[in-house]
Amino acid sequence: MITMQPVVEVYALDDFVLWPVAEVESFSYLALSGELTPLEVGTVVMRIASCNDIDPEDGGRPPRPADPLGSFLHGLLTFDTLFAAGGLRVTDSATGVAFLPGCRNGLEDWREWHEVLDGSGRAWFGHDPDPRAERHGETVRLTVDAEQNDSPVIELLATDLRRLLAEAGHDLTSFLALAADWAAQNLPRHAAPVTAALARALDLPTPTEPPARHPEAHANTP
Repeated sequence: MITMQPVVEVYALDDFVLWPVAEVESFSYLALSGELTPLEVGTVVMRIASCNDIDPEDGGRPPRPADPLGSFLHGLLTFDTLFAAGGLRVTDSATGVAFLPGCRNGLEDWREWHEVLDGSGRAWFGHDPDPRAERHGETVRLTVDAEQNDSPVIELLATDLRRLLAEAGHDLTSFLALAADWAAQNLPRHAAPVTAALARALDLPTPTEPPARHPEAHANTP
């Protein structure tokens, strides 16, 4: 069975105290869906924010706020183009082969997979390793590391890839809805801009309805 999951690369951050996060293995992948726990959602938001936690250049963006929360969220909320380390992971359970995003690949570019089906017929997804997808007629060949002559591969029908991409898009949309609710509970003063930023980072439309404030969200929440 071949599956496709949107994933974010995560790492352990023992001293992070701005909101609750899950314990994770450094440089592992966390699959996004509507089934994540609140701690896992917090971990994903932390990771995407940290990917964009870059000091403003002169005149490029507003100055970084002094408060710790505003400072950490500043890049996430002020960059027009965001980076979310990760991508789409394809796994063939019959062979155990996993096609993983390479270094510097971002989940914000997940729609580039459609180039394989409806564009040039090929796409690359980072480096070290160098994962590559190529269409040959009605078959798509996923090469785990195109720099290796004996690289493991996954082959699937183009129709199956189209279905898997639709399912991955649904997982991302479900995660964004979950993250919007999480932001309303954990970052109520920043919920709307954080949700909009996450939508940009995942190349999704911003939810039209603002998430309802839950009773358990206390007034002194950040």
